[in-house]
Amino acid sequence: MAVRKKYYVVWEGHNPGIYEKWHECRRQVENFDGAKYKSFTSLEDATLAFRSDYHDYWGKKTTSKLTKEEIEAKGKPIYPSISVDAACSGNPGKLEYQGVDTETGAKLFHVGPFGKGTVNIGEFLALVHGIAFLKQRDLDLPIYSDSRTAMAWLRNKEIKTKLPRNQETEALFQLVDRGLKWIRTNEWPNEIIKWETEAWGEIPADFGRK
Repeated sequence: MAVRKKYYVVWEGHNPGIYEKWHECRRQVENFDGAKYKSFTSLEDATLAFRSDYHDYWGKKTTSKLTKEEIEAKGKPIYPSISVDAACSGNPGKLEYQGVDTETGAKLFHVGPFGKGTVNIGEFLALVHGIAFLKQRDLDLPIYSDSRTAMAWLRNKEIKTKLPRNQETEALFQLVDRGLKWIRTNEWPNEIIKWETEAWGEIPADFGRK
C-alpha cells in the first residue's frame, strides 16, 4: 500500500512555512506557545492554506458527515475552557500528551514523549493532568476530550489496557499509578465534556498529525 504524502503548514511557530517531513514541522512548533499547524495531502492545498488566515483551517475539518442542522444542534464549545489530547506514533508507540486553551490554542502543559504507550493511556493522563492543573489554580473551567474511553476510565477511576508493564513501560505506568491515586483521593468541580469533532473540527489540543 502506497503511503500518502503529507505537507505540514506552520502558521505560527519558530519558522512559519510549509514542511514535507513531520520531524521538520515538529522542530518549528515544539516549545512554541500557541503554535498553529496542520497537515494537508497536496502541496496545492498546503500553499493555499499557508497564504490564508489560519482560522479558516486550524482546528477545523474541511468536511463533516453531519447536516447543517445537526451541526447547529451541537451548539458551540464553551469558553473559557481547556482541551486535552494525546498522540502516539503507532499504537503502542512513542506517546505524548498536552493541554491547551480551547479558544486560543495556547499550550498549558505538555508531557512526553514516552518510549512506548497507547493513545488511550495518553488521553487518560491528559485528562487527569488537566483536572489537577485547574485544581491547583482554583479554576472550575470545563475540560474537553475527544476520547470516550479516557472519560470512562476517569469516571470508573480505573484503566483497562493490554499494554504490558515492563522495563520499557514502567515510567509510564508509574505516572498512571500517580494519576489513579490522585483521582481516587481528590474531588473536582470541572465538567468533563466530549469534544464534538464532526461539528467543531479537530480538538484544539490535537497534535496535527492526521
